[in-house]
Amino acid sequence: MQDDARTFQDKMVDVLNYGSLNLAMGLGYRAGLFDIMDAKDRPCTVDEICGAAGLNHRYVQEWLGVMVCGSIVELVRDDDGQPRFLLPKAHGDVLARRAGSGNLGVYTQEIPLLTACAMEPVFHGFLTGAGIPYEQYPAFHDFMAQLGDAKHRQVLVDTFLPSVDEGRVVQALHRGIQVCDLGCSQGVATLLMAEAFPASRFTGIDISTEVLDAARADACDKGLTNVCFEARDAAELRHPNNLSANFDYITAFDAIHDQTRPLDALRGIREILKDDGAFSMIDIAADSDMEGNRDHPMGAFLYAVSLMHCMPVGLMDGGAGLGMMWGRQLAEKMLAQAGFGRVSVTKIPNDPFNLHFFCRK
Repeated sequence: MQDDARTFQDKMVDVLNYGSLNLAMGLGYRAGLFDIMDAKDRPCTVDEICGAAGLNHRYVQEWLGVMVCGSIVELVRDDDGQPRFLLPKAHGDVLARRAGSGNLGVYTQEIPLLTACAMEPVFHGFLTGAGIPYEQYPAFHDFMAQLGDAKHRQVLVDTFLPSVDEGRVVQALHRGIQVCDLGCSQGVATLLMAEAFPASRFTGIDISTEVLDAARADACDKGLTNVCFEARDAAELRHPNNLSANFDYITAFDAIHDQTRPLDALRGIREILKDDGAFSMIDIAADSDMEGNRDHPMGAFLYAVSLMHCMPVGLMDGGAGLGMMWGRQLAEKMLAQAGFGRVSVTKIPNDPFNLHFFCRK
């Protein structure tokens, strides 16, 4: 038992160190410090780093202390004895914005942001079971747009869409079809598709008017005329409406597990899909049984994000509160309940976090 206690004590030391490291890395990523050190590609003094970043010397110096002790940044001394700091290229490959879809640095902001947004409301939820509204997460919406940009910009048009239905969806997009991006948030994926396929028309749907205003402004800045955005509750689309049987192709990127009424939202997608249309649901690669996620390399992180955001927003107004880790088995069951007769589940190229559920009526 003493050995077990010592082992767990060592683990707790790691938890405290890595939690602190994640916090500091999130600050450094936001400040652009990893990008600056990565671009320098050589050991630099604190003054050199601060000069390039336009940041305060004392704060950066203390931040570097965290990075050195966490083995993220190397400390070296030249003949003059002055300390210099190097971000190894292999570290920049996953921390700098240039990493694109392989960028893990962007995720270091997630837990600190969610803590700032929702620590007290989530604790209150432990006592009451109450959900938390989207309005509690204004800074998190901006982060999700940034994350969507990192994930989608390099892979959505060039890798993911060509992999769908053996390339037939891309062929149709080039010819010109009606597409809906459900749960589009600030419209990152919607706008990328609209830019790439000018012959097609795109409709982004989200429940938040604030994020849709940002999406419309972006579309205007880009001069896109083949895209529009509508504020709608996906669950209400299950009733006959002016969008019924309107779309040839529908996408939902990590959006269904946040719905308060996910089964109704899936029925709504089926309602607005043409009889010969297709639906791509991109959602988390997990097991519906917690036991099946014990060996998931990022299981604790994903459950934490779900605890702090996905589950509580899904609990609003007596919602289902699926959470991010609802899992493949439940997803397939709910798609069948929603009326999708054919569902294939595949891995997504260059995306270890999600699965692609490709569905037809």
